[in-house]
Amino acid sequence: MERSARRRIWGWWFYDWASQPYATLLLTFIFAPYVTDLVGDGTAAQAAWGYGVGTAGLVIALLAPILGAVADKSGHRMPWIVLFSVFYILGASGLWLANPEAFNLWLVLFFFGLGMVGLEFTTIFTNAMLPDLAPRAELGRISGSGWAFGYVGGLIALVAMLTLFAEGDTGTTLIGIEPMLGLDPALREGTRFVGPFTALWYALFIIPFFLWVRLPRQPARATVRQSLSGALPEFRATLAHLPRTPSLTAYLLSSMFYRDALNGMYVFGGIYAAGVLGWSVIEVGVFGILAVIAGAAFSWLGGRADQRFGPKPVILFNVIVLTMVGIAVIFVSREAVFGLPVAPGSNLPDIAFYILGAIIGAAGGALQTASRTMMVRQANPARMTESFGLYALSGKATAFLAPLSIGIVTDLTGTQQMGITPLVVLFALGLFLLFFVRADGERAERWDAS
Repeated sequence: MERSARRRIWGWWFYDWASQPYATLLLTFIFAPYVTDLVGDGTAAQAAWGYGVGTAGLVIALLAPILGAVADKSGHRMPWIVLFSVFYILGASGLWLANPEAFNLWLVLFFFGLGMVGLEFTTIFTNAMLPDLAPRAELGRISGSGWAFGYVGGLIALVAMLTLFAEGDTGTTLIGIEPMLGLDPALREGTRFVGPFTALWYALFIIPFFLWVRLPRQPARATVRQSLSGALPEFRATLAHLPRTPSLTAYLLSSMFYRDALNGMYVFGGIYAAGVLGWSVIEVGVFGILAVIAGAAFSWLGGRADQRFGPKPVILFNVIVLTMVGIAVIFVSREAVFGLPVAPGSNLPDIAFYILGAIIGAAGGALQTASRTMMVRQANPARMTESFGLYALSGKATAFLAPLSIGIVTDLTGTQQMGITPLVVLFALGLFLLFFVRADGERAERWDAS
């Protein structure tokens, strides 16, 4: 492979490295448990977080079709990535305002949602670049290695936060020191620094992406203004064409459900552990380290399995595993593990949840990398960018469903355990629809006829 092609792939990988800490540090392992601690009621925090993240997902779902059509018609990608990178940085930075002495949950959720919008929309445009990086036979390996590289970045960022900044109940970090940079543990400044830290991490490590990723510009068929006026008709035409491609349609629907469920696991894993098991931010962080290590290793292995067996077996296996884990999580609490009572003070619930977290990280990493390459097999070769845009849009069309349903079920039942049950239903729906997906997508003659 020539040097410029290798640099292009490394640049694309650096997007995963730069952006992954939003999921690791903010969505799951540090900031969300911190908010749970401030609210003081795990059930109320899980419900509020569900509504907040669900609202951000709804905004993404409403705007994604328009932006996807505009980008496809105008031929621009990089300007959109720059714009939503600004959203990412501003949203993450704003989480510094989660001061325990003047805590405003809705202001915090606004900034979190702004950063989440930035993360999701930059991902739309960078994922659409995957088919341009290398021949199709190599895409499984490239996708898996990229996801693993991102997990390594998230792991390093998480370890840095836990050892240098995030204070535990004693006011010191995981290695027993006070937060660096003179941050005041009494005001939880070490933990609140996770927002600016995530923003700085992204701003620094996105630079190789912008320097090295030089792909051919898509042919511009219209100005941005013209694209905006034609965005909705373009989207309706794309949807009208889906019945002629049943395998693609089944895959989009399947991935829509199982990706939403997986994101729900990531979003609520730390909140669940903090509320049900009473874990501190530091304990949730250690849980995160195990999950991220497993995610990195199995993303890499999943990419190799994808290249050898194809993405569909990898997806099927991991959706089944995650469905079983979702059921198992419901039966882990301080009082019992899988229906067996445990003595007060027992470490068995903690050990069980650590193991389940590692499995979530492993299966989630392999599932996500195989899902990207599966889209290449389902897409019309003549309309690859449009198809990847549709894949991204379908992933966001119900991004609000898991968090909102968790919020509603948690409110109705009054328990965090039962609040997780919607994830099991979503995984089951995704698994059912997978059986209607052809391993290599539509037949060539079907695409030719389109």
